Amino acid sequence: MNELGGGLGTAEEGSLLARALEPGSGARDPHPHQPANCLNCRTALVGAYCHACGQQAHLHRTLGGFMHDLLHGALHFEGKIWRTLPMLVLRPGTLTRRYIEGARARFVSPLALFLFSVFLMFAVFQALGITPPADLALDTNVVENIDAARRAAEAEASDARGGLRALPADHPGRPAALLRLEEAERDVAELARTNPLLAEADGEQTSVPGNTGIKWVDENLVRKWRQDPELMLYKLQTNSYKFSWLLIPLSLPFVWILFAWKRQFKGYDHTIFVTYSLSFMSFLFVTFTLLSAAGVPGDVLGPGALVIAPIHLYKQLKDAYSLRRRSALWRLVALYVMILIIMMLFLQILLVLGAF
Repeated sequence: MNELGGGLGTAEEGSLLARALEPGSGARDPHPHQPANCLNCRTALVGAYCHACGQQAHLHRTLGGFMHDLLHGALHFEGKIWRTLPMLVLRPGTLTRRYIEGARARFVSPLALFLFSVFLMFAVFQALGITPPADLALDTNVVENIDAARRAAEAEASDARGGLRALPADHPGRPAALLRLEEAERDVAELARTNPLLAEADGEQTSVPGNTGIKWVDENLVRKWRQDPELMLYKLQTNSYKFSWLLIPLSLPFVWILFAWKRQFKGYDHTIFVTYSLSFMSFLFVTFTLLSAAGVPGDVLGPGALVIAPIHLYKQLKDAYSLRRRSALWRLVALYVMILIIMMLFLQILLVLGAF
């Protein structure tokens, strides 16, 4: 129950943040009982809003009106969302192009939609109890088996080392003994890399596998992952939605490359394209997560995601940039390669942020 409450709270938090970025707008007829002058700045009113300060002309003072504002503001239930979501799903390229060309009051802005989708996604995670594992400790038997294998490999290396020392320099069996020693030492090194917990010998820290050779990274990042992997996984999950907005600037250079020679498309166009696309992918992930929780098998959801995501991205590319079919297809393939690079960069940033 606490997880469900936390999830709803996270969703509302996202709604409020999105609402702050995307206030209500659009044409509205004057209210029959509105005052002649604005109650905020006293300017004479000529419509449903004050043209000087922007305040709504008619203000309610009822409990019912307050509850309406609560649902309207906190949950973002308004006409724009119902116009935006169907177009985001079915006609994403048209939505992108119309917003770029100035149809702003009719649709939810891409940034507000993206923020809400990200908060909603992690609210669903909280409500369904999808969290990092609480215990990443290795099974005792596994550790013991690896330790026994390491001791056997060290004994073999020691025996091979002694046999090599016993042979004269010109003995014909010396090359075979040297090869035996190299193989034994290689086995010892491989087993040490298998489990960092076994990399301490005689109370002194040896060259622990996974070290990068960069002092700051080894002391602040690698060491923390080894000491408390559960905490670092939690920080990785938390930072992934706190800094999800970084996906937008990370994606922009790659999308720009796809249209570098088409001067009619500017950075703003690419920003709107990327943000609406990320919003859809977040909503798609939420939908598939809920379907999985409802019992829909993975062999249905997996192929569904592999079909829906590229088709949606293709439609958005084609219509947003007025591309021909072949031009949109090769950009789709290139963009999928770029997405892998973007996600790797994003993961690296999250790992570094986890050190603080």
